[in-house]
Amino acid sequence: MISDAPGRQDSGEGESRGLRERLSSEAEERIGKLADDLLENPVINSALQTAFSARERMAQAQETAMDALNLPSASNLEKLARRLRSVSQRLDEIEDSVERIDRRLESAGDAGAERSERLDRVDARLDELAREMAALRGELTPSDRVAAAQTRVPEG
Repeated sequence: MISDAPGRQDSGEGESRGLRERLSSEAEERIGKLADDLLENPVINSALQTAFSARERMAQAQETAMDALNLPSASNLEKLARRLRSVSQRLDEIEDSVERIDRRLESAGDAGAERSERLDRVDARLDELAREMAALRGELTPSDRVAAAQTRVPEG
């Protein structure tokens, strides 16, 4: 007998679930039928159409009044929000581009500094060589200078 009690309880729950589902589906069917009947009723249908058109006219009148008071409507605010998002995205893209250009300029500046240092070293070496040449010319005797001038090959 102990084993029968749980089985009866389970079947009782199953029956109540089945009853609940049947009642729920019957209620849904009746509500659907009532809605269909109401929509088919010309008086109700006319009242709904009048209410919807009145709502539309009210929205238009509200927008006109807000325009007259120079106040933005919800649609104007939505357009403004979209424009602001667009401008924000464009600004982000511009900032990214400026950062890339800045990095390029820094690397070019570093390369330019290296080139400048190299040119300074070349200039210093040329000055050194010019001083050495002047010192060598000073050491030459006048007869050596003539012989050196005669051995030059004309450019051209």
